[in-house]
Amino acid sequence: VQLQASGGGLVQAGGSLRLSCAASGLTFSSYNMGWFRQAPGKKREFVAGISWSGITRHYVDSVKGRFTISRDNAKKTMYLEMDNLKPEDTAVYYCAAGENIAVLTTKQGFWGQGTLVTVSS
Repeated sequence: VQLQASGGGLVQAGGSLRLSCAASGLTFSSYNMGWFRQAPGKKREFVAGISWSGITRHYVDSVKGRFTISRDNAKKTMYLEMDNLKPEDTAVYYCAAGENIAVLTTKQGFWGQGTLVTVSS
C-alpha cells in the first residue's frame, strides 16, 4: 500500500493550496480517508475526513469554512483544497486511510509520507 501526498509549498497568508493524495495497492473506494497535520513541536492532529463514498465529510473546527476535502474514487485520489491560509496552518500534512479516520493513530490504517505546507505572514 502506498499513499503519496503532494502539493505542499510556501504561500502567503490568505493564499490557497491544493493537496493531493494518490493511493495504490488498496481498494481505495472501500476506505475512509483523511488528512492530518503536525506542526513543529506539536502532536499530529486530525484535519479533515471523508467517507469511502464521499458523502460524509467532517473537519476540525479551526479549518471549517476554509478547507474542503474531496475524493475521486476512479482516480484513487483524495484532495484537500485549502483557502484563506493562516500562519497557524503551517505543518506537515499527511494523508491516511482507515476505519475510524478521525481517531486513527499512526499504528492503524495506512499513512502517506507527508507534504510540507508553510504559510508566511
